[in-house]
Amino acid sequence: MPRAERCAAAVDGAAELVGDYMDWLAVDGRGSRCYRDAAWAFLGRWPDPAGFAAEPLPTQLGLAHAQRPFLTYLMLHRRCRPSHDYLAHRKIPGLFAAAARSPLAPDVAQFTAAATELDYGGHVVKRAAERVVVRLLIQTGRPLSALTTTDVENLAAAFRGRAHQRGNASSWANDRGLIAAAHRVLFHLGVLPEPPADPRRRPGLDGHYSGVAEPLRELLLAYCAQAAATRAPATVKTIASHLAGFGRFLSACDPPVTDLAALDRTAHIEPWLAALAAARHPDGRSHSIGHRRGQILAVRQFLTDITEWGWPSAPARPLIFARDVPEVPRPLPRYLPPDADRRLHDALEQLSASGPSPLARLHADALLLARATGLRPGELRDLELDCVHEIDGHGAWLKVPLGKLGTERMVPLDAETVAVLDRIVARRTPGRALPHPHSGRPTEFLLIHQGRRLSAQAVRDELARTAQATGLDKVTPHALRHTYATALVNAGVSLQALMQLLGHVSATMSLRYGRLFDTTVRSEYERALTQAKAALATEPTHAPATTGTPLPAATGLGAPLPLVDITRGGDWRDTPTIKSRLAGGFCLRAPAQGSCPYANICEHCPNFRTDPGFLAVLGAQHADAAALAADAEARGWADEAHRHRRLADRLDELITHTSQTP
Repeated sequence: MPRAERCAAAVDGAAELVGDYMDWLAVDGRGSRCYRDAAWAFLGRWPDPAGFAAEPLPTQLGLAHAQRPFLTYLMLHRRCRPSHDYLAHRKIPGLFAAAARSPLAPDVAQFTAAATELDYGGHVVKRAAERVVVRLLIQTGRPLSALTTTDVENLAAAFRGRAHQRGNASSWANDRGLIAAAHRVLFHLGVLPEPPADPRRRPGLDGHYSGVAEPLRELLLAYCAQAAATRAPATVKTIASHLAGFGRFLSACDPPVTDLAALDRTAHIEPWLAALAAARHPDGRSHSIGHRRGQILAVRQFLTDITEWGWPSAPARPLIFARDVPEVPRPLPRYLPPDADRRLHDALEQLSASGPSPLARLHADALLLARATGLRPGELRDLELDCVHEIDGHGAWLKVPLGKLGTERMVPLDAETVAVLDRIVARRTPGRALPHPHSGRPTEFLLIHQGRRLSAQAVRDELARTAQATGLDKVTPHALRHTYATALVNAGVSLQALMQLLGHVSATMSLRYGRLFDTTVRSEYERALTQAKAALATEPTHAPATTGTPLPAATGLGAPLPLVDITRGGDWRDTPTIKSRLAGGFCLRAPAQGSCPYANICEHCPNFRTDPGFLAVLGAQHADAAALAADAEARGWADEAHRHRRLADRLDELITHTSQTP
């Protein structure tokens, strides 16, 4: 008997264990004497295989290469549970396939089925199962349903420590993605109570105040904690960022300012305002006026609040005034012109139909929905699965959840937009309801892929790529909202309806779109332009015959119109305008203005009376009406010609009745 076998002879069932191991290897066509001798050598050193887990990590990692398959067999059959550190450091070839031939197989199959249902690719499913789930099942010794968040965090810490020890940041980035995917699948299986946290969201505000001296740092943190009671978390973080710059400026003063009660307008506030104006980005660009304005307003409100609250460190008097706040520009909304809007829409429809991946197709549908409803990016991501409401006789409506201004609204939907929503519902991946980021309540969100909400940045990037592919400049999701509103304004929607559709609480916000295309301004412009053209076009092109000196033709306002200058004895009835005879003169309107609703209203009124003394006036008006009807027909103005003919018919009745009256 070999020495290794003699040393392990005292182990109960050692021979049976080695025999089962050899049978397990034989399934893969392996099982030479080398493997059997290595197994006996392992048992000779660790008669109880569980004792291997108690060895130091260097000893575990120093295990002979030929003995590692036997250790893999022991781990998969719950005979040995090495530490998280060993499992994180050791790459185990064929672990996923080997787990399918072990007692862990049902749990691994349950995980892979759930991951596939969440639309993860085959490579990610296999890697997350092999790298995370199988190792968790090995180390904990518990079934899949008994895993905890702490188990996942312990394995993540081991992966992070291994990457830090080796100085390999990319290794940790890969492992972190696999851990997040496994965590998300376990959440949707109901194993873990919460989905993985967004790594971009770092809790707390301590990191904002690096470089701020004590006790000013504690004061700013206390103020943000107080502000968090009534403001949204994102707002509090913005306030913290603005105040941090002010705190660092005061800490860099000579001497540093740590007591705000000692603040001085001349010594501190005015230099700070000057520093803000002179600040630059690393690439040399100056900070935007909006950024400067935000910082000044945040600091001003901070000083006002702590004074009102009676904090001992508050300044004795106001130090920042309204004139210190720069006025922000008021640009018009950046909308897409109709041709660019059409090209982008067609490109998104094509991406939705034949995109390279399910996620790209879902992004395209989300962008089409945003364009069709004018939703803000945050409102789009917050849409819930039951957001469409069918109302008898009133069609389909979209319920937009509480958003930027804390209001809900209903937006009407057409058949094309309903079809987009149907595609989204068909393409979203099913799963467990996610906690709402604001309320924490379980919520079935509409835009879900792989068990998580669509990323706002990913949607923004998809829009930028599609716009670039269609030859457009960079387009942002908010430009789709501007385009939606601009189309409504062009269609003549009322201000009240526009406010409701966009979710504005102030008419001032909606009026920005009204300033884009003001129909009254357009009508007045066309009326004035027509009159200007009429005046210029009727200037004599030659001087009187007695002089023989020609005058220059009118230029700059288009081709001359065949008019007669009424100021030089011409006839108003020949002007290319909407014309009406009045009792004391005549009315001229630009064609874009249309007919006056009050034109000749008196003649058609049943209370209108006349007598034989006005027959000459009525006859002249009748002749003008007939001439104006012929003029309108010649210009192709059918409605205007009909208006004049109706007036001529009415004048015939009046003249006949008046002539027959004694």
